[in-house]
Amino acid sequence: MTETVNSNITATESLCPHCLTRIQAERRLEGDDVFLVKNCPEHGEFRTPVWRGEPSLSGWSRPKKTVHIGSHMPLEARGCPFDCGICSGHRQQSCTVLIEVTSRCNLACPFCFAAAGAQAGADPSLSVIERWYRTALEKSGPHNIVQLSGGEATLRNDLPAIITMGRDLGFPYIQLNSNGVRLAADPAYAGELKRAGLFSVFLQFDGTDDFIYQAIRGRALLDEKLKAINNCAAAGLGVVLVPTIVPGVNSENIGAILKLAMELAPGVRGVHFQPASYFGRHPKVPEAYDHLTLPDLMRAIELQTNGLMLTEHFSPPGCEHPLCSFHGNFLRLPSGELKSLTTKGAECAIENVGTGRAVSYVAQQWSAPAQTNCCCGSNSLDAFLENHRTNTFAVSAMAFQDVWNLDLERVQECCIHVVAPDGRMIPFCLYNLTSIEGIPLYRKKSC
Repeated sequence: MTETVNSNITATESLCPHCLTRIQAERRLEGDDVFLVKNCPEHGEFRTPVWRGEPSLSGWSRPKKTVHIGSHMPLEARGCPFDCGICSGHRQQSCTVLIEVTSRCNLACPFCFAAAGAQAGADPSLSVIERWYRTALEKSGPHNIVQLSGGEATLRNDLPAIITMGRDLGFPYIQLNSNGVRLAADPAYAGELKRAGLFSVFLQFDGTDDFIYQAIRGRALLDEKLKAINNCAAAGLGVVLVPTIVPGVNSENIGAILKLAMELAPGVRGVHFQPASYFGRHPKVPEAYDHLTLPDLMRAIELQTNGLMLTEHFSPPGCEHPLCSFHGNFLRLPSGELKSLTTKGAECAIENVGTGRAVSYVAQQWSAPAQTNCCCGSNSLDAFLENHRTNTFAVSAMAFQDVWNLDLERVQECCIHVVAPDGRMIPFCLYNLTSIEGIPLYRKKSC
């Protein structure tokens, strides 16, 4: 699909934000910035920034091998992105599989992938969820991280049984995606999930001030977030803070989030930033400045941490497309300084280390460290290594696509998939994609 037209223009394909028709698109380099420019014969031209400034995209990108494991559906007449399943044209296997166990939620966030809420339909049965687990096994194997999501997954009282089911079927890494409200309200609940086999919690955490939560989530939540972190840490569950970064709302709070996260370590294992994407409930057409690009975020981290974390400490992904993510790993020193541990491409370089080892590396970082004391004895080396892991800290980001910046080359290299109700495995961004009028490409159309 991808073709270099000249040194500053790369051809790709996208969708029209209005009619969701597949159309030609270009990534255009203009100065230090890259724009996705596309033109629909009926609805005109659309232009969205996808990369701003340093590090340059040309220096950031690196080649990857196509990886196919498990069964794939045939690419039907309509082609990408309309025949996902995963189809034979997909160039990357799954690293993370999302299973949505409910569409109910106890919040009504404007920035919500699922547009979930209290008026949602009935929860899928345990037998249906078992079928979805088996679909993930068939299409991508047991090595990936399974993230239980929703809606708000903790609204299901049988969530421990769902976790245990996944472990019994052979998935070693079951993770919970949660807003933390129930985890805060019930101190014993985190321990129940841990005993069921949960290894970590992806905790929605947008900032260190309640005005941020009022703007993004609709009510003050900071105190509940901190209680949820404490309860998870006490239960031995690793916590990864997941801020949705909205320019003009919490984009100046990035350094404060990182500072607080490191103060809450080792219970908090890292921060996974997600620049805001515009679909679901979002009410307006985004302006150019509404799209925060990965280099914008890396430079903000460097500036707002006063150089404690540098842009050069972050590496491109080894799994998904280079426009999609970055990661960095650090060792917290007794002095309060950080030592960068990042090896370019090491954590998710599937072509070099294999998916199982890559996912295992990430899962070990996100899980809570074992309780050890570094004393002499037969297990002193193990204790030393665990003590080292206790003091590691991860920072990463995932730039999910919306209908404005959708790039089919990126879609075909996606390694985060949702198990749709009909059993297909859909790339995350496609599954959540909506037109400017809110019409979904996949969500709620699968049955």
